[in-house]
Amino acid sequence: RAEEEWREALKAGDYARAFSKAVMTSRLTREMIEDAKRLLSLLGIPYVQAPSEGEAQAAYMAIKGDVWASSSRDYDSLLFGTPRLVRYLTISGKEFLPSLGVSRPLEPELITLGELLFHHGITRRQLVDIAILIGTDFNRGVRGIGPKKALDLIRRYGCIEKLPEIIRRRVPENYGEVREIFLRPDVNTNYEIKYGYLKREELYEFLCEELDFSRDRVGRVIDRMLSHYRRMSQSQLERWIP
Repeated sequence: RAEEEWREALKAGDYARAFSKAVMTSRLTREMIEDAKRLLSLLGIPYVQAPSEGEAQAAYMAIKGDVWASSSRDYDSLLFGTPRLVRYLTISGKEFLPSLGVSRPLEPELITLGELLFHHGITRRQLVDIAILIGTDFNRGVRGIGPKKALDLIRRYGCIEKLPEIIRRRVPENYGEVREIFLRPDVNTNYEIKYGYLKREELYEFLCEELDFSRDRVGRVIDRMLSHYRRMSQSQLERWIP
């Protein structure tokens, strides 16, 4: 959808909007994914292979209590039901907003789903309907309906099916399928979260010899990580020592 909107914005000469959509169209290749998984394994960090949407998998794991929160820039994690969403956890600096022509600082942000729903007086299912009206990765939004109007409509009528006909006929026909994607996503339920050990020499071989990273730079990062791991281990030991 973002790619289609990028083309439309270019055709219309709306270059600010085209830029905002262009940054959403980058794709991961299979090779990039395999490299990331290999790097995590060498660092001793566990990962879970999602069968579909990564945000859906993270939300499922947060719901189960296997992780504390989902971390993503997007709000889709909330639609998938994560109890907590952490945004901009590892990103610093500023973000340019093309539509406004200004930049804003990026700071870590915690959103709690329960508090969000309570504040607006809606259910998670209604939150999904609001997103469908605005537009998601799986459907175009209804022209002329933004976040505020979508919230007002769903709070007033309850769901998409009960919207006035003049509005409902403009809703994408696949809205029911999109709703199911968020409410009943395809996730991996058979996973294990188990930390391993950092493998220094194999990291040097992978990052420096295969990917041509600076050995000094990689070494400094490894030393910082090992120092952090040692502090964590010491802290855990102290819990058991009277």
